[in-house]
Amino acid sequence: MDDLKFGTRNKRGDWAPNQPAETAPLFAFPLRLMAILKWLPHYFFPWNTIFAASAVAYWAWVIPPVETMQTLDIGWIAWLYAVNAICVLLFYGAFEVHLYVLKRQENRFKYNGKFPSEQKNKAFWFERQNVDNMLRTFLSGVTIWTAIEAAMLWAFANGYAPWLSFAEHPWTLALVALVVPIIHEFHFFCIHRLIHTPFLYKWVHSVHHNSVNPSPWSSLSMHPVEHLLYLGTAFYHLILPSNPILMLYQLHYAGFGAIPGHVGFDKVEIGRGKLIDSHAYAHYLHHKYFEVNYGDALIPLDKWFGTWHDGSAEGEAQMQERYRRRKEKLAARKARLEVGEAAE
Repeated sequence: MDDLKFGTRNKRGDWAPNQPAETAPLFAFPLRLMAILKWLPHYFFPWNTIFAASAVAYWAWVIPPVETMQTLDIGWIAWLYAVNAICVLLFYGAFEVHLYVLKRQENRFKYNGKFPSEQKNKAFWFERQNVDNMLRTFLSGVTIWTAIEAAMLWAFANGYAPWLSFAEHPWTLALVALVVPIIHEFHFFCIHRLIHTPFLYKWVHSVHHNSVNPSPWSSLSMHPVEHLLYLGTAFYHLILPSNPILMLYQLHYAGFGAIPGHVGFDKVEIGRGKLIDSHAYAHYLHHKYFEVNYGDALIPLDKWFGTWHDGSAEGEAQMQERYRRRKEKLAARKARLEVGEAAE
């Protein structure tokens, strides 16, 4: 597959798509009906369908009986941890092996031309990005994921969360299922802006941003506080009219859904001549520039708050202009402080 039909590569080997990143047309005004209809299949396939199917599979084959979940017991919680760990290992590992170990598509469609394994960095445990990212994923990420999952299932089993049946409330639950990605986007943008405040960035979010050149294992490589905030998206189902399967879908959308934004490739080659879009470009630009694209472009929150970067020359100019204005404000504030100190 010739990736230069879809983008360009610079002298460093970094690839960028010809088309700038776009926000979904769902919340564009005035509404563009044809654009929404054309985009709609991408809302479901392939990623959202995969995460929804995994939630159904969990409920069918993994989640214990309701009577068991009424009591928080180490047995069934340890079982959940084991299944979550195995599923993360298989799902994340499949992308890692395909793209980074076997390098089956070499650096075609890869945003950053270098592979993390080629470089040591003291920011990581053992100076290895993959080792660091994997340890953080399993020691903290999957642990907190399982704790939230167990707490929510316990809440449903004991009547502390509104549990509607699909047989009696099909349309209500269908609506909740449809907005699961929107809930995630809103939650992610809010907590992401929060952890980019100076104090929380230094002590919490910088762990995730050590992976400037993200790879699959970077997806859930976070500080424990960020894991709690990020995976806490499941807690919305304590107040929504919902169902445990939809709560699992919400949790899987966050846990497994972190992969597409961190694979480091714009497209994944599947078979001969078949491509799957990762839709990772907007989030890759966040890892590259840090202060843009706090959301995933489903809701145009970054456009509304002036932090959108689409990867184009115009987007770069807008970002540099934001930096310039901020530096001017900081310089002016510093000057006022110095004048005040001199007057004293």
